[in-house]
Amino acid sequence: MEQKLSKYFELVKNENKVLLNFLKAKFPFFHNSNFFFRDFQYGLKRFLEKKDYNITYPEAEVLALQVGKYFEETGIFVPVNKMVWKLNYPEFVTNKPGDPL
Repeated sequence: MEQKLSKYFELVKNENKVLLNFLKAKFPFFHNSNFFFRDFQYGLKRFLEKKDYNITYPEAEVLALQVGKYFEETGIFVPVNKMVWKLNYPEFVTNKPGDPL
C-alpha cells in the first residue's frame, strides 16, 4: 500500500496545478477560501479515479494528509485547524463578489 501511495503522491505533486483546477471545478475553491479536509480527500480520490487509478477511502485519507502537508510546505494551503485550510492561490482570485448569474 505504501508504494502505491508513494506513486500517487508523486503523480499529484507533479500535476498539482491540474489537481487544483480540478478541485476548483468541483468545489467552491478560490483564493482565501476555507477548504475542508474531507472535501480534499474526496476530491483527491475523484481526481485519481479520473486518471484510472483505483484508491480506497482509507488510502485517500492517508494521501490527503500527505498532499495537504506538502501544500502547507509550499504555501498553497494555510492551516486554520486540523481539518480546515485556507487556500493561498492568487490565480484563483474572484473578480466580483456575489452571484455570477
